[in-house]
Formats: sequence, C-alpha cells, structure tokens
Amino acid sequence: MGRVSAVTMGAFLPVRQVCLTGSKMYVRSVKNDRVPSPHGGLRERKKLAVRRALGSAALRLAVERGPENVTIQDITAEAGVSLRTFGNYFASKYEAICALGTDRARRIGADLLARPAREPLWDSLVSAVLTHYEGADAQLLAGLKLIVAAPAVRGEYLKVNSETQQALAEAIAARTGTDLARDMYPQVLAGAIISAAQVAVRRWAEADPPVPLRPLLRRALGQLAAACSWAAGPYLTEEEFRAVVRPAIFGPNGPLCEPPGTAGAADPA
Repeated sequence: MGRVSAVTMGAFLPVRQVCLTGSKMYVRSVKNDRVPSPHGGLRERKKLAVRRALGSAALRLAVERGPENVTIQDITAEAGVSLRTFGNYFASKYEAICALGTDRARRIGADLLARPAREPLWDSLVSAVLTHYEGADAQLLAGLKLIVAAPAVRGEYLKVNSETQQALAEAIAARTGTDLARDMYPQVLAGAIISAAQVAVRRWAEADPPVPLRPLLRRALGQLAAACSWAAGPYLTEEEFRAVVRPAIFGPNGPLCEPPGTAGAADPA
C-alpha cells in the first residue's frame, strides 16, 4: 500500500447529501469531496477552511446549548455558509460536531509516514501519537465531555476512533511493507495503540485538578510496550543469552571469568 493511501483515506466513500430543508438525505456514489486534502491547491485549502469553520461552529454550539438544541441551520448561520454548502461536507449535525476529531484522525497516518525511515517503528509511533494530540486544549476537553454525556454524539465518536485506527494501520502497513488485507499485524498494533491513547485521554479529561495530557500518553504507551515485551516471554532464547547476557558477565569487563571448557563453546562454528 502506497504512502499516499494514509493521506487520502476516505476519498472514494459514498457522499450523503442533505436537502435544503436540512431534514432529509440522499446518497450519490461518487468521489468523496467532503474531505478536502490539506496538501491540495488553493481551492482545496479553501474547502478545508470551510469544513473546519463548520466543524468548529458545530462543536461550539453543541457545547453551549447541548447537541439536541442545535440545528443545521444554526451551524450554517454561525459559520456564515448556506445549507447547500453544509451538505457538501456533512450528512448530519452529529458528523459536523465530530468533524475536527475526524480530520485529526486522518492526519495520524500521514504523521507516521513523515517520520524518518530509519527511525525504529515504535519511536515513530509514539511521536505520531504525541503529534496527533498536540495542542489538546479546552475545546477538545469540552468535546470529550460532550461525547460522554450525549449518546447521539457518541456514535460519531466511535466512527472517529475507527478512522484513526484505520489511518494508523494503513501507515504501519506501508512502513513495514506488510499487506493490510492479508496480515493482521498492522490492525492489531494500531488497535492497541489507539486503545492505550484513549485510556490516557479519558484520564486527562477526568483529572481534578487538571493535568497535562502528554505525560499521560507517554505513560500509557510505555505500559503498552512493557506489556507486549512481557507477553513475548519471560525467558531469553539461547541466541539472546549468548548475544547479551554472556558477554556482560563473562566478557573482558564482566565480573566473572569464562567457565572452564566453555571459552570456545559460546559461538560454535
């Protein structure tokens, strides 16, 4: 899977349009232009700015009034666009409310692929996750609390998590040269990382007094890494013992001398 796939994920999903009254939807299966690419030209950047304005307005109004008290008309009036324009980007007000999270989700794969190719995969993943949540602020915190309290929004939030995991899995597959359709490794690793990050974010949202998010993310990912290392087995293989432990103990600078009769047995020809 190529490098571009993680950036353009979702470009060919069916587009659901909202009618001018804001009450009904219809579907057309064409290229999905609702999610502009941040790497496009001036037209794409303008479309992205409109999408972000609608998403910010939707989240702000939902936090102020409650999702059930916000209409599509309210969102378009707040953002200064028409109902028809809203339909070019979102299928419902709940989708708009979670739009900033969706856009953030799509960027995580690109952040991973932007890391140096020679950097260890785990280090790249940690950096991508930290970048993903960079600048977490009061708006994100308010959105998380809204999601917890509003079941209708929670469904869209689950879609955001799914897109985040998919984008990360695609990037892991591209980075490791594995086939996403045949190998479970990218999805398993992406799922574990996103779950660990979600635990950290929930702790951050519930903390009283408030605490920084970044250290919680690092701790959660560190505990995941430790758990995976332990699951690999508490015992060293013979090859690992010869490569790591024996030189440290019996080497020139080690505390012990090589046992008699084993000097040449450590690395048989």
